[in-house]
Amino acid sequence: MKIADCTTFVIGNPPPHHGGRYFIVVKLTTDTGVVGYGEIYVATVGPHIVAAMVTDIADRLVIDADPHRIELLWRRMYSSGYALRPDPTLVGIMSGIEMACWDIVGKDAGRPISDLLGGRVHDRLRTYTYLYPTLDRPDVYADPAQAADQALFEVGRGFNAVKFDPAGPYTAFDGHMPSLDDIARSVALTGAVREAVGDRADLLFGTHGQFTAAGAIRLAQQLEPFDPLWFEEPTQPDLPEEMARVARQTTIPIATGERLTTISEFAALAQHQAAAIWQPNLGRCGGILAAKKIAAIGEAAGCQIAPHLYSGPILGAANIQLGATLPNLLIVEAIQDWSGFHAELLTTPLDWEDGYVRPSREPGLGTELNEAVALAHPYVPDPDDSTDLHLGMHPSPIR
Repeated sequence: MKIADCTTFVIGNPPPHHGGRYFIVVKLTTDTGVVGYGEIYVATVGPHIVAAMVTDIADRLVIDADPHRIELLWRRMYSSGYALRPDPTLVGIMSGIEMACWDIVGKDAGRPISDLLGGRVHDRLRTYTYLYPTLDRPDVYADPAQAADQALFEVGRGFNAVKFDPAGPYTAFDGHMPSLDDIARSVALTGAVREAVGDRADLLFGTHGQFTAAGAIRLAQQLEPFDPLWFEEPTQPDLPEEMARVARQTTIPIATGERLTTISEFAALAQHQAAAIWQPNLGRCGGILAAKKIAAIGEAAGCQIAPHLYSGPILGAANIQLGATLPNLLIVEAIQDWSGFHAELLTTPLDWEDGYVRPSREPGLGTELNEAVALAHPYVPDPDDSTDLHLGMHPSPIR
């Protein structure tokens, strides 16, 4: 069996854009007609540039490769161009291609990917969701009452963990010291959510590397009375030694990993004891096998895994297949209950109910891209928005 074709879908995610403005899905087809799908999580360049890069890499290294030889293909892609070091864009593209190979291998074997990674240790996985703004509650990150109401809604439909990030904008000049307003808003919102949900749900306090270690410690001390399950990415992700300073001075577990790529960057977390909860994104960290290795390093270091998801449902399906096999799995991120457009994009929607998702027992990822829906929703960049990427940062310093 050899890979005969590679196609990339750049899918526009309709408003309210939960999971991002677009999803980038790779489709590999073998010479025997087996199809595999993978999803790329790249935020540094436009998605159509990513699609062109997929074509370049596929033409040079993927076409005619054996999809079963995943480790060999991964190393050949990773060493392309004489880098052999973490590169979020390259490794994001590699991750989608690698994921599609696993989907092919599972389908060829007639087994779900989880069976090929050591088998399930979980028959259902705990999930969490962001408190996403709604038409009725548009200011959940600024208004404690709205945040509390949205948290009650999510708990009411089954979630027992909710995430929010009210600590102010993240900028091109991070890290900075949180302002008094940032601290006050964070404390008021976290307190309102805790009072509303009581002990029915864990609180996941999110930041995006906004702060210096000193600033993060200052904020964490104010949040400790509300007992969050985690304080996410309190400092810049490429300075694990600074994050470790925060970890040593707060009772809140530190979580990080959505911006890290390859096992080497996660190994640095273990070396510095920077975080207790690791959040690899399978569309960026190197793919399914890389994430399995990352989880093993975390297991040896006494850390738990909470796969990150701010993208589409193909990546969600990969998180579920991997998560089912991890003895040190804590929780997986959901995009609410994966209904709406996320369900429409799949031939078989993800099996979520009452806060938990059940891993599919169908071959490969357990579902496929609904290509008719994907093609009916092409992503068209906004010509008037030069920052029209998957995610962005405030361009000016915070004073």
